[in-house]
Amino acid sequence: MSKLSDAHFHDETAAREYLEAIRWPDGVICPLCGGTDRIKPYGKSMGPGWYHCGDCRRQFTVRSGSVYERSHVPLHKWVHATFLMNASKKGMSAHQLHRMLGVTYKTAWFMAHRIREAMKEINPEPMGGEGESVQADETYFGTKDALRGKSWKEKKGHSKKMSVVSLVSGGKSRTFHVARADAQTVREILVTNASRKSELHTDESKLYIKTGKEFSEHKKVHHALGRYVNEDGAHINSCENYFSIFKRGMRGVYQHCSEKHLQRYLTEFDFRYNRREMTDFERAEAAHKGAEGKRLTYHQADRKTV
Repeated sequence: MSKLSDAHFHDETAAREYLEAIRWPDGVICPLCGGTDRIKPYGKSMGPGWYHCGDCRRQFTVRSGSVYERSHVPLHKWVHATFLMNASKKGMSAHQLHRMLGVTYKTAWFMAHRIREAMKEINPEPMGGEGESVQADETYFGTKDALRGKSWKEKKGHSKKMSVVSLVSGGKSRTFHVARADAQTVREILVTNASRKSELHTDESKLYIKTGKEFSEHKKVHHALGRYVNEDGAHINSCENYFSIFKRGMRGVYQHCSEKHLQRYLTEFDFRYNRREMTDFERAEAAHKGAEGKRLTYHQADRKTV
């Protein structure tokens, strides 16, 4: 059983070997050409952890072709930061990472965004299916960037807030930041992410009336009448539960988030929510597995939020 006193949280060699075992469980694979047969340690001149591929004649490490590439942060701090972000149900702020890891705030902020990039799911399967249900709901959070600094009266109303649409099926969430939560946008999210053989469960919002006809059945829960579960068991309580976790995290931990970065935070909350049955260590390991094949430069991140 893993614990925080394990060597890979504190020792660079142990951290490298830990990440190599996660990335290459069946032997080292060249991230540059995919070769496996002609890989050898590169020698003492480059330092430990360097490999040479005889197929493409290039050198690489476990950082190559991952979110850790071209980072001067020690690997054991990456391992520790990834664990901390996965162990906290509502997230871990860059300020907290900066204090706990002994890195600058700027470095901690960028590390957190790279880890969120590793949490991103690539080409996910459609949600739901025949005999299954998909819950859909929207919420409005914070204030749009253009209205920050305005009076509370100028910021009042859903149209002035950032819009979020969430789908939940089989205990798994998939959440999206949209410029505007209208019927067309909601339909596009539903038909590209959920099987139309599914039952669609929503509240009484008019956003889903037409789109609901494209699914096997559309069941509505009338919240305005004080109903939260229909007689047949239909509800959107899973969406509501997800939103409550997300909002508590954003208000209590992150506090400020620009529209530009909101989707990354949603990805982070989706990742933890969808793996809530795992231990903290298993969840962190899943994030390390997702680090391969992804990059995020500082220019792409564009530091404009806390």
